[in-house]
Amino acid sequence: MATSRDYVMDSVNHKEPAKLPLDLGGTPSSGISAIGYNKLKAALGIGGRENRVYDVVQQVTQPELAVLDALNVDVLCLGRTFNDKPEDWYDVLLADGSPAQYPLWFRPQKKPNGEYIVRDEEGDLIARMPVGATFFDQGFFPYLDGYPPDYRDLPKAMAKVHWQKLAHSPWDNAGMDNFWEELRSRALKLRENSGRALLITCGCNLFEWGTFLRRMDNFLMDTYAEPEEVERLLDALMEIHLASLEKVCNALGDVADILRFGDDLGMGTGMFMSAEKYRELFKPRHSILCSYVHAHSSMKTFLHSCGSIYPIMGDLIEAGYDIINPVQTSAAQMDPVTLKREFGRDICFWGGGCNTQRILNRAKPEEVYDYTRRMIDIFLKDGGFVFNTEHNIMPDVPPENMMAMYKAVNEYK
Repeated sequence: MATSRDYVMDSVNHKEPAKLPLDLGGTPSSGISAIGYNKLKAALGIGGRENRVYDVVQQVTQPELAVLDALNVDVLCLGRTFNDKPEDWYDVLLADGSPAQYPLWFRPQKKPNGEYIVRDEEGDLIARMPVGATFFDQGFFPYLDGYPPDYRDLPKAMAKVHWQKLAHSPWDNAGMDNFWEELRSRALKLRENSGRALLITCGCNLFEWGTFLRRMDNFLMDTYAEPEEVERLLDALMEIHLASLEKVCNALGDVADILRFGDDLGMGTGMFMSAEKYRELFKPRHSILCSYVHAHSSMKTFLHSCGSIYPIMGDLIEAGYDIINPVQTSAAQMDPVTLKREFGRDICFWGGGCNTQRILNRAKPEEVYDYTRRMIDIFLKDGGFVFNTEHNIMPDVPPENMMAMYKAVNEYK
């Protein structure tokens, strides 16, 4: 009997699956905000106060198995094998006053004006969530004033960036004794007890790390004004990333089905850089990362890259990515019919199922249903599609629209 893992992997391998595979929460960019999650649970009639915010930067929840079962979700994040006990969490109230839980290690400071801030051990402000906001902004840029003469202290600099300092599970447990052995053991147990596809998020960002360390405006100018400095930083990052991938592949290469990389390369209106600049600086290094995973594991490679990336879709395929997410069809040149026609034989679209900027949050339920069915019709033919929204389901999405979308998914096959 076919399993959820079969549906996902058949589609990733460009075979039309027996069931439309669905992801919710398999990655921190294919999930649901904590505020949205409370709405979804209420709409599904699932009680209890559990709402575990496992990605505290984005305020994204790790969905409960009861929710995944109710929606027929086919993917699991391996991060859920850690922080798995009630005592690993404490109760908080979200920006809308609804309940959630934070991991014990995350203790943001609430200022008199209602803003939340996070400082590191040295007192530097690394993250802030303004009043009314629903996620944390980066507050500290280690290389803001320029590149260092060498990169012996690069790991220390990276640890002052909120994306790493406040990492989601399983990486928030990376300092525990025997972490890699424990990660493998827990992953094996999950695989034995679940028929769902298993996914591990590894990041290994390159362009984004440049923006995290130097700030977006500086790093974008650097790619043109100081390409030698950019390459020196990228080479130092590659050493760190390849060392991490070696450990991940050793621990999970025969257990996890998919490894997720991240590197946002596009905006709504176009790419952050020219296609030629991507090919010069980033494509060769992306190729090395993908080649390493394919050579040392059975995992498929998944790239999360927002925005308008049509000009380099062929390059991403050549670099070795098997899966692309979130397929932001509302961005420039990201027409779904064109994407499927030109690239659907060579890469799996993990996303694009429903637009989260103007459809899921603003349209009427019947319009959400029709839009979702239309996107499925476009992307699913001959496989190469796992249903997911265009990035996370945000706090402003009405619950009836969520239910209309999932009705369209579960009625399809």
